[in-house]
Amino acid sequence: MAELQNAALIQKYNIPGPRYTSYPTVPFWDKEGISIEDWKETVKRSFDESNRSEGISLYIHLPYCENLCTFCACHKHITVQHSVEDPYIDAVLAEWKLYTDLLEDTPIIREIHLGGGTPTFFSAENLKRLIDGIFLHAERPESYDFSFEAHPNNTTEEQLQTLYDLGFRRTSFGIQDYDPTVQKAINRIQSFEDVEKIHNLAKKIGYESISHDIIFGLPHQNKENIKTTIANTVKLMPDRIAYYSYAHVPWIKGVGQRGFDENDLPKDEYKRELYELGKQLFFEAGYEEIGMDHFSLPTDKLYKAMKNHTLHRNFMGYTAGKTQLMIGLGMSSISDSWYSFAQNEKRVEDYIDRVNKGELPVFRGHLLTTEDLIVRRHILNLMCNLETSWADDAMKLESMPEILGRLKEMEEDDLIEIHEERLVVKESSRKFVRNVCMAFDLRLVAQQPEKRIFSMTI
Repeated sequence: MAELQNAALIQKYNIPGPRYTSYPTVPFWDKEGISIEDWKETVKRSFDESNRSEGISLYIHLPYCENLCTFCACHKHITVQHSVEDPYIDAVLAEWKLYTDLLEDTPIIREIHLGGGTPTFFSAENLKRLIDGIFLHAERPESYDFSFEAHPNNTTEEQLQTLYDLGFRRTSFGIQDYDPTVQKAINRIQSFEDVEKIHNLAKKIGYESISHDIIFGLPHQNKENIKTTIANTVKLMPDRIAYYSYAHVPWIKGVGQRGFDENDLPKDEYKRELYELGKQLFFEAGYEEIGMDHFSLPTDKLYKAMKNHTLHRNFMGYTAGKTQLMIGLGMSSISDSWYSFAQNEKRVEDYIDRVNKGELPVFRGHLLTTEDLIVRRHILNLMCNLETSWADDAMKLESMPEILGRLKEMEEDDLIEIHEERLVVKESSRKFVRNVCMAFDLRLVAQQPEKRIFSMTI
């Protein structure tokens, strides 16, 4: 009976919705965008408020890949010509100089994350040139967290050692799935032996936190190959596991999700069963669930941040610490000054051209209103802690009665608890947290999209 009820709830609430790495979500940024002047003003404001107390974060987008993975919805550029490395790094360093010229104090960089694309597309020499160039105009504090994403097939010992020597202690390997049929469909061929080799090499060098990214809901996936993938993963015991739901968004230009038929994808309830199966296997191996779609060993910083209520979520996903200012460098990167967002040009050529003209390469953005800032805090609380409160006047919204009205059905379905000035998502209902956030999402409610723009929530 409980299984039937759970299946009915999944069918009921599995609707298109945002992943809430930001609020407002990108499709609901103001159409008029943000002026460069307003963007610069909020960057300076946030920097002045937080640089000396907590430092800043840098997200550096390195967009190149040698092959197209057909599950990927990221902004990337496919090429085997490594001559693109030098001009791209020149542009990223020039963009960083534009920001440091804007600020009146030396940036203290608490976090760096190299994302992609494939950061390990770049040679060890160029990765060193990039990070050394960043610190020509910055300092690092006593405690910092530098991380990068890596493709097991093209990550070398030299790259791992170079980044370690530069202060990186955390890496994330994109695994996705070990089944040959699934790998062929998503054009991501890599053996367990190759992953094991690079994972153990990273441990030997001294990396303190190694993460594996796995995706459920991929074409041809079933319970048996999920069991195999997780059994292989548990053999290596990475410190963190990101167990992502495949976001099927083939209508977005350039994602390349065309290597399989939609009928090959696990559907609704069965897809969720893949997640629940994986979750149970992770629990049996000693992992703890963190936020949404993430697991870690109790020894990892992410688990400790969750227990200390210092877990944070931004465009990089879940992080163990928060900085008020996150500057995104590189093509398509999104920056967050807390008071506003700005996204860079999404074509490499446009990005490099604008930087070479001495311009910040922002092509769209959003200046948050007072209401946006309050909603943002509620959604962050829900995504990180599964609860939020409006007991503090600074967290009260005029529309709270309407928000709670939208959540009444979820309360009746025993998914959440609504108290006088507090809302709690039940632990057993963690999978519905995006749906809860959607009730708070005033821009989504006011501007219901006419066509589908989000992946499914569950």
